[in-house]
Amino acid sequence: MALALDILAGGRAKAAPETELAHAYLQRARDTGRALGLASFVLSEWDERKPERLIDACVGGVLLVALDERGASFTGEAFAKQIARWRDVGEPRALFVIGGPDGLPDEVKRRAQMTLAFGTQTWPHLLVRTMLAEQLFRAVTILSGHPYHRA
Repeated sequence: MALALDILAGGRAKAAPETELAHAYLQRARDTGRALGLASFVLSEWDERKPERLIDACVGGVLLVALDERGASFTGEAFAKQIARWRDVGEPRALFVIGGPDGLPDEVKRRAQMTLAFGTQTWPHLLVRTMLAEQLFRAVTILSGHPYHRA
């Protein structure tokens, strides 16, 4: 069974270059990841005015990864190894949750099995979507031996 790697982002993204780029990276990850037992790579949105729906999405066989500036930072290689570990132990789905303009509800942060940061800065949520999509693609290329990651 493949590990589904999905993104659930707060707020509504208007048609923007960041959104197009995030979807392009996720499509590339989907195309390459299939042979590695990695699947899905879907970006969906949650309405930050209804946090209970987000909390409901975070139960039942979902490995929850919250994005927060107080989280752990990984190198590209370490992030790829973490994804491979989840796949190898049979996790069915890892859900990366990005807050909207006001961040994530405390309940989601408490339920998260991992908290991930892209440094200590605060990033616009549209950029975080794109950065995470790129890092997922980078992890897939590292695991596949593709030359995209040239560390």
